[in-house]
Amino acid sequence: MQDMTKDPKQIISDAVQAAFSSTLGAEYKDVNPVVRLSQNPKFGDYQINGIMGLAKKTSQNPRELAEKIVGVIDLEGFAESLEVAGPGFINVTLTPSALIELCVEMDSPSLGVLQSEDLHPIAIDLCGVNVAKQLHVGHLRSTIIGDSLSRVFERVGRTVYRENHLGDWGLPIAMVLDRLMRSGVNLDTLSITDLNTAYQEAKLVAKDDCGGIKTAERISAGPHRILELQEQNADATAAQESAKSALVKLQQGDKDLLLGWEKLINCTMKDVYASLDLLHVKLGPEHNRGESFYRDRLESVVDSFVKSNLAEEDDGALVVRFKDRKRPLLIRKSDGGFMYATTDLAAVYFRTQELECDRLIYVVDARQRDHFKDLFDASTLVGWNKTPDGTSVKFEHIPFGSVLGEDKKPLKTRSGSNVTLSSLLDEAVARGRDEVKRRSKDESSQTHGMGEEELSTIGRQIGIGAIKYADLSNDLVTDYVFDMDRMVSFEGNTGPYIQYACARITSLLEKSGETDFSSNFIINTPQERQLVITLLQYGAVVQNVAQNLEPHILCMWLHELTGAFSSFYQACPVLKVDDGAIRGSRLRLSELTRRVIVDGLDLLGIEVPQKM
Repeated sequence: MQDMTKDPKQIISDAVQAAFSSTLGAEYKDVNPVVRLSQNPKFGDYQINGIMGLAKKTSQNPRELAEKIVGVIDLEGFAESLEVAGPGFINVTLTPSALIELCVEMDSPSLGVLQSEDLHPIAIDLCGVNVAKQLHVGHLRSTIIGDSLSRVFERVGRTVYRENHLGDWGLPIAMVLDRLMRSGVNLDTLSITDLNTAYQEAKLVAKDDCGGIKTAERISAGPHRILELQEQNADATAAQESAKSALVKLQQGDKDLLLGWEKLINCTMKDVYASLDLLHVKLGPEHNRGESFYRDRLESVVDSFVKSNLAEEDDGALVVRFKDRKRPLLIRKSDGGFMYATTDLAAVYFRTQELECDRLIYVVDARQRDHFKDLFDASTLVGWNKTPDGTSVKFEHIPFGSVLGEDKKPLKTRSGSNVTLSSLLDEAVARGRDEVKRRSKDESSQTHGMGEEELSTIGRQIGIGAIKYADLSNDLVTDYVFDMDRMVSFEGNTGPYIQYACARITSLLEKSGETDFSSNFIINTPQERQLVITLLQYGAVVQNVAQNLEPHILCMWLHELTGAFSSFYQACPVLKVDDGAIRGSRLRLSELTRRVIVDGLDLLGIEVPQKM
């Protein structure tokens, strides 16, 4: 008896591996049978492709070996035919009763997604807000990729800690806070734009030009020019010293500075939460754990490396060295100050030893690749690659690519500055609303006659969904061109296309007048069969995304599913078929497809309008 809660591919794989063991010996029981969906449905539902590799390994004729395997595979009642084809492929066609039983099993709240038995939580580092700075387009990728992966892991039953590692401590924050407070600015009325400007100005004022003085002296630029540079440097040095003094007071708990610091965070996060809410991302105050959270843990981090004889002094500083690279990891400066790496190590300790996570995922752009290699290797050296119960920890960095403009360069405004996330989202929402309003003028449109507020809501869902799908449907490590015209299209591999397909199914179900979609499944036509075969892949697709951290796999499959439903709908009348049993079956298939699309889009963080 087959376990119908499993993916059909897994059922076939298990049976083939058992046949390998009985035919060739127990040492071959774990050989991958390489089961794939059939490229041409007329030859079967699945194809076993691993025989040829196994035949080479055992010095046998592949076709003869395939015949032997077919003779002992136990798929009785599950497969109606097993046929050897070509040089040694095996085509598998499932029985109608097996397909129906698999559909019935899938048509449950789980939708065929099995739950993980791993009780350890997972930490996903995403978004990465820097206090006093506006979110830019780079935060888009980190945020929605991290949110999607978090949703996928939660869908398979894992506990997820979404970690928004705020840049909220240290000299840069003290620098802008000191400048604002000395200028007498009212921090209660500060906007994020004002704060961002103050941050840039503070950096500029504190920037010295010691190199410029040396150059001026070397080329004999004249005493007036050297004096000018010295005066500028004096101002910069004064600003630096003032900021350092403010940081010391902040670290010592100065009440006024702490109050001002909290106001800077509140101002920043108010703007951040507005963008996150618009993005339909699950990330709130409870997920913030910034540099300030770890500030009292940094000394113990360094001590851990010192006591393990892993830290060595280098010109007054402490570094961790690795055998396979010249680049050391600096964990404490010669003046006793700590580095970002020290804070990141404190976060690793907290996540693995206190939260007891056995998987740490960092969704940070590719430029930080070397940093994370050093971080993970240092954590392993000191023993933080195991949870307290001895479980191995998996460290993973997702080095996503850049969002490009039409010129194939990183997306910028016309003035050359970084594009803010809020401006990008505003444009997406505006384009989505314009498209919805345009389509609503067509009397045959589902949205015809809707009020302004309803159309606006749908437009927002479409615009934001378009951006998120366009981003997540790409291989994460590659760059992609931001093309709003393509993103909001209702045709092709886009978010709106899948949203629209789902809205059409919802309309179909409403027109049926039915509320109970529990008729027996009847699978007669090739299109019904192909839709069912596609639907049954859902659980395995979700598991694949969780294992390989690749949301684009889910995007590709959702697009494939909508295509399979479109073919089914065109070839198989649903509401107009005379046979009541067939009508009920097709409505149930339609309703199951709708639920799967809604569930799949939710894993991408994309809302589905009821009408479009």
